[in-house]
Amino acid sequence: MSSQQQHQQRQSQITHCIFDMDGLLINTETLYTEITSEILGRYGKKYHFELKAKLMGLREKESAQILVAESGADMTPEEYLHERHLLQLERFPHCVPLPGVMRLIKHLKEAKVPIAVATSSYRKNFELKSMNNQDLFSLFDVIVCGDDPAIKHGKPNPDIFYVARDRLAQHFGQDSILNESCLVFEDSPIGVQAGVNASMSVVWVPDENIGRLYPTLDGPALRLESLEQFDPAFFGLPPFAML
Repeated sequence: MSSQQQHQQRQSQITHCIFDMDGLLINTETLYTEITSEILGRYGKKYHFELKAKLMGLREKESAQILVAESGADMTPEEYLHERHLLQLERFPHCVPLPGVMRLIKHLKEAKVPIAVATSSYRKNFELKSMNNQDLFSLFDVIVCGDDPAIKHGKPNPDIFYVARDRLAQHFGQDSILNESCLVFEDSPIGVQAGVNASMSVVWVPDENIGRLYPTLDGPALRLESLEQFDPAFFGLPPFAML
């Protein structure tokens, strides 16, 4: 079982937190898996977690190209995205926060820790996912989506985390924020790599199946099975008991 004792050295003082969304804050990675499995099934193909692991954290056009090429399904990336969008319209409004999420985000908000979402999901999909989860997403100071024009390169490039960092600085009237003062929360290996490439500390919370594919992964300061296990005090943030 993962524990925070895996990493013995105290990290640099953390002042800002940046969260991925899908599969970390809400259960949409499970919905993505169900939707893509259903679509590939129409073409006589199966969706394996080895392929899913390659797609996690990528922007939608890139992930669609890889999916079609590697699955061998007789469809174009555009056809896949169209079929997927129809199913997303039906299912995304029913997504829910994952265990430990509301407690942590409410705690950070009450402790006045600046918090941002940095998701590869495009804005239209973010709106679908967040429409019935405003009690969660209204707590964030900044939301950055994958189709934001300021993001020139997707993960594993660090652009999205730099944009979130700069938007937090702007929101709070700060001249700048040190990369080392930012803590990134991710569920995908490619997202972890992006956080490391941004010179930020990273907490990795992989899905059980993805975790089995990557028993070890270079970069994250901490690996957890759930955000329920996260102790803010480990990174110098206000502990739960103080509020």
